[in-house]
Amino acid sequence: MPPNLPGTGSDTAPVPSMLDLIRLSPRLLFPPGGVDLYRQIALLAELSEGDEVLDVACGKGVPIEYFVREYGVHGSGVEADARLVAEAEERSREEGLSSNLQFQTGTYDSLPYRDEIFDVAVGELGIAAHAAPADVVRELVRVTKPGGVVALVQLVWKAPVDETRQRVLSEHLGARPQMLVQWKRLLRDSGVVGLHTEDWSDEGTSFRPKAVKPFPDFAEIFTLLEKIGILRRAWARWGLGGVRAVLSREREVHRLLTRERILGLDLIKGRKEGGEGPRDEVPAATEAEADAAPAEAPRKEADDGDPGESPERDRETAGLPLFGSDEHQ
Repeated sequence: MPPNLPGTGSDTAPVPSMLDLIRLSPRLLFPPGGVDLYRQIALLAELSEGDEVLDVACGKGVPIEYFVREYGVHGSGVEADARLVAEAEERSREEGLSSNLQFQTGTYDSLPYRDEIFDVAVGELGIAAHAAPADVVRELVRVTKPGGVVALVQLVWKAPVDETRQRVLSEHLGARPQMLVQWKRLLRDSGVVGLHTEDWSDEGTSFRPKAVKPFPDFAEIFTLLEKIGILRRAWARWGLGGVRAVLSREREVHRLLTRERILGLDLIKGRKEGGEGPRDEVPAATEAEADAAPAEAPRKEADDGDPGESPERDRETAGLPLFGSDEHQ
């Protein structure tokens, strides 16, 4: 994989990705889906006080901090970028959360934890940027208790995409999308059952054909002052060549993308085999039929084909503007 995707923690990455640039902002932003998506994860996982929760590719730690504050869990975050870990640790100390919230620098295909210690493990967008997705999923499952919940929040291809497009878009985004059926297969192969999927692609964004533009510019995400600050930090870290390269690649992304619905944001949740907890396990034949379904699926769907109800859309915190509307920021 190219060296510029997030997750390496390397100072030598020649070109920053869009996610790299966004992470340079001092503003604390939920990842795509916003607080509504992470509230849904908490509901599906039945989070309760004292649960051990892991967030992998946690960035600045916004989602795991939310779980600690709102549900009284013990939170652990793993991030490959040591700068982000230091920032998250400092903020947790300032907020008085350090007794229940810890962060570590680590690689996602070799998590720094022993087997079967977490009740819930969440894999964020950047988990497969620099490692084989199968290895990362196996690690998430390894550290989860039998019967515990494994949840992925991932970009997915909504239609077949040629290799050139995949490479350019993955490099630009700083994430590694796959087809939904691929993520589900990796989870099953690692011992996760009772899979439940939900489509969290927002209307009016790059994931919908109704978008005014197929992909938002970096210039559309932040205010002028924020952009100046981010570009100054990017210049200090990647140099003038890195900043020029990412702006040039932005134009290439616009050229490659069309108004077709290429990318989506999906939540995929299941339970690790061997526990006594509740699960909505379905026969293998039914799951195979679900995998063969057309790409256009209901916004919420379980693998047994029964659509769930949408959670109440409390817009107190919007998701990352790159992937969702910023009208509520």
